[in-house]
Amino acid sequence: MRSFTRHDQNSASEAAKPLLEKSNKAFGRVPGLHAVMAESPELLNGYQVLHGLFLDSSFDADEKTVVWQTINVEHACHYCVPAHTGIAKLMKVSDEISNALRDETPLPTPKLEALRDFTLAMVRQRGELEDKQLDAFYAAGYTQRNVLEVILGLSQKVMSNYTNHIAKTPVDKVFEVYAWEKQ
Repeated sequence: MRSFTRHDQNSASEAAKPLLEKSNKAFGRVPGLHAVMAESPELLNGYQVLHGLFLDSSFDADEKTVVWQTINVEHACHYCVPAHTGIAKLMKVSDEISNALRDETPLPTPKLEALRDFTLAMVRQRGELEDKQLDAFYAAGYTQRNVLEVILGLSQKVMSNYTNHIAKTPVDKVFEVYAWEKQ
């Protein structure tokens, strides 16, 4: 069994301590993912920066959730699906959207479904999309900026999903109620 250190202010390197403090201020605690990432302050810093940039993207809360959870579910991330279910609740995203993403069932609007389809295509095809896939995304009302923002969200989620797979990060107590497994 792999055992990755979950750092706190006492065990973290000097470079990681301010990053953990930033996490604590943002979330009222240090998420387990951040505690693991603190082993590499560069990774944690990059993750925090990408998270902030994606939050500042032009996507609304529903759309951010669709991008994040589509990737989390596709990557079968045992940690991020429950975490983003809780985050979606805090962002006032409907349970209908969250459940559809977790269960891989239809989303409530064609536009959100187009965003999920596009995000899945980006993940599965590693960015090698066909013109008709881009055209369908644009026809749903999305823009070139949104294409690039999906890439931003995907970059953030690769960092967290892969870290959680390797480290087997335990789900934070606050999100255990949203436990999830890929069906």
